[in-house]
Amino acid sequence: MGSTFIDTSGADFSAPPVRVTFDGLLFDMDGTIIDSTAAVEKHWEAIGKEIGHSPEVILQTSHGRRSIDILKELAPEKATLEYVQHMEGLLPKKYGDDAVEIPGARALLQDLIDRKKPWAIVTSGTLPLVSGWLDVLSLPHPAHLISAESVVNGKPDPACYLLGRERLGLSNPNVEVLVLEDAPAGIRAGKAAGCKVIGLVTSHTVEQVLEAGPDWVVRDLSSVKFVPESSGEGKVTLEIRDALVLKN
Repeated sequence: MGSTFIDTSGADFSAPPVRVTFDGLLFDMDGTIIDSTAAVEKHWEAIGKEIGHSPEVILQTSHGRRSIDILKELAPEKATLEYVQHMEGLLPKKYGDDAVEIPGARALLQDLIDRKKPWAIVTSGTLPLVSGWLDVLSLPHPAHLISAESVVNGKPDPACYLLGRERLGLSNPNVEVLVLEDAPAGIRAGKAAGCKVIGLVTSHTVEQVLEAGPDWVVRDLSSVKFVPESSGEGKVTLEIRDALVLKN
């Protein structure tokens, strides 16, 4: 899934700081809060052998998508919730040392929690996978979690982010909700759900992220800071620094 070693040397991440206010934030998990690339590669290598498919081929299309949707295409007989929950539940236990935090993620989440601001995680992973990674890395569990089990259709379908808005009480299209995502499928899902989107260049190239249509592009969450003095009751004001300079 995510990789924080994407080469961005040819891109201009020097946009001046901007401050933007939202009513709530929806975070993707892998590639946005954590980077479990090495673990996921080992995981799909084992699964690939089991189902008779090259892990390289699986990894080309797996990021940001639910495992059950991938298995429906490659091994329909394995595409059950029970199988996916079991295999994903083992991933943090087997490969816990292979995951790291995305820079800036812990600080941003803690700021939101300390000031009781509305946020949720919206992920293509199952509950056992997400809970396992949060525990392994001692990251906070959200009050609201939309996982692979929560929706019939995964990203890029907007159902997961629409449900995230609903859980935060922000379904009204007139309220501003921010999605933080790294995968093109997730960026498209967020935009289709009527949200503003920050695209992170942690798992895909700048070009791939841009093609999905985010409102801002940053290297990682170290460029996204909570601004408490500008955040009114129920509002979240963020300063976005060192974003990609978007060419018209």
